[in-house]
Amino acid sequence: MPQRKPISERDRRLVRQIRIAAIVMAATMILWMGAQYLGGQLGWPIRFAFLFDLAAFAALVWALVVTYWVWKERRSQ
Repeated sequence: MPQRKPISERDRRLVRQIRIAAIVMAATMILWMGAQYLGGQLGWPIRFAFLFDLAAFAALVWALVVTYWVWKERRSQ
């Protein structure tokens, strides 16, 4: 049975960051869809819909930036 190469602390950090970005993306979409549904059912003003849209956009942009940073970091390896 071949031995596995030990994982460096740098790789562990990158994996953690990607995992956090993935959780943020999934949670953002679930919360955003839930907020849109609740807003429609409860008759919230349209400004709340835009607020949730902007919050979701900010979270997804953050996740994209983290993913891009990790991709660049892995390529420089």
